[in-house]
Amino acid sequence: MNQKTLGIVSAAIVAAIAIAAIVWHFANPKSRVETLAQAPPIAKVVVGSHAPEFVLPTTGGVFDLNAARKPAFVEVFATWCPHCQRETAVIDRLYDAYKSRASFVGVSGSDQAMDESSPASQADVLAWTQRFHAIYPVAYDPNLTVANSYLQGGFPSFAIVGRDGNVTYLNSGEVSYTDLAAALDSALRQ
Repeated sequence: MNQKTLGIVSAAIVAAIAIAAIVWHFANPKSRVETLAQAPPIAKVVVGSHAPEFVLPTTGGVFDLNAARKPAFVEVFATWCPHCQRETAVIDRLYDAYKSRASFVGVSGSDQAMDESSPASQADVLAWTQRFHAIYPVAYDPNLTVANSYLQGGFPSFAIVGRDGNVTYLNSGEVSYTDLAAALDSALRQ
């Protein structure tokens, strides 16, 4: 084999490997999500403890946990998370049913944007809100303060805070409307 033929064959092999890697990457979205879904450790907050306070601007005004005066439903989500994307419909239903009796806020909890390749931003969170029709107040938390306080090891994570400022419920993952409504009803009875 002469040098020219060897160079062409080598280039073809490198191109084939690169194409195979690209095809594998896009054919295996689960592996990308699992990598991105590496959540921080479970936050130190526990049911019965005083809820860490926070104030953030949202799509519905300013959310101040300390000033809520009624039970608060807190979601920590990631815009790239398919579970969070599906859960918006559940939270929208809860918000419609409970918004007069409970405060709601969804808070971004990842530094990765919805496109899985750029940093999270206010624009990313707003795009997510529009794309998945989130009608409840949503906040961008650039410092991930709320995630570090409330994240339960996975996205989405949920906390319900009672009128007394104590955490009454914690959970993560896709949770049914029935389970979340029961947790809100319990907080409302306290």
